[in-house]
Order: sequence, then structure tokens, then C-alpha cells
Amino acid sequence: MRINLSDSEWKLIGRLWEDPPKTITELTAAMRTETGWSKNTVITMLSRLEAKGAVRHEEGGRAKRYYPAVDRQDAARVETENFLGRVYGGSLGLMMSAMVDSRQLTQADIAELSAILEKAGGESK
Repeated sequence: MRINLSDSEWKLIGRLWEDPPKTITELTAAMRTETGWSKNTVITMLSRLEAKGAVRHEEGGRAKRYYPAVDRQDAARVETENFLGRVYGGSLGLMMSAMVDSRQLTQADIAELSAILEKAGGESK
């Protein structure tokens, strides 16, 4: 899956991942407070997401019901790989070094990373 989503598309599909399915009316109401988007904006965003293969819909009663067509973890993994490639030349180590150098890691972050490394079979010391 190589779907490139904009920040706005991430916001909209995030709502769909929370509690699918949703109608255009439900999505518009859910997004209005956060984004101020009109119904037409939501329709445009859904059309783009469908064209990218990230969202699908089913006809139902009076309104279409929209569902995510991609798994959240898969989309996050691809986005992370794209980010690492663009910003750090694909180097996870370079990114982590930058985070450590800028003191952006909390003790909770370090504990979480240690647990991930242990799970992967690496050394966490």
C-alpha cells in the first residue's frame, strides 16, 4: 500500500477509523468544530480519499456510508517510512539521534523504545 495522505486527509480518515461507518452528515458534524469544514469540503475530501483507495462507501438507505479501506497501522507504517526517507534519508538511527540531541525524549519515551527494542531482539541497555 503506497497511499500518500495530506494532513487534512489524515484528520478525516482518523474520524472514520474511530467509529465506522459514517455518513457525510455525520462526518461534517464531527469535523466542523475541529476544522470548520463545510459539507462540500467533506465531500471533496472523501472523493480524494476514495480515488486514492483509502476510503470506500456503501449505498445505504438515504445516505452513503463511508468506511476506511486501509488499516490504520499499515497507513501509519507507510507514512513513517515516507517521513524517514524524506527527512532522514531512511535512517531511523539518524532520527533517534536528532531526538536525543534535542532532548525531546521523555523517560516514558525511552522506556517505550526499550520495550520495542527488546521485542525486536535488540539490546535496550
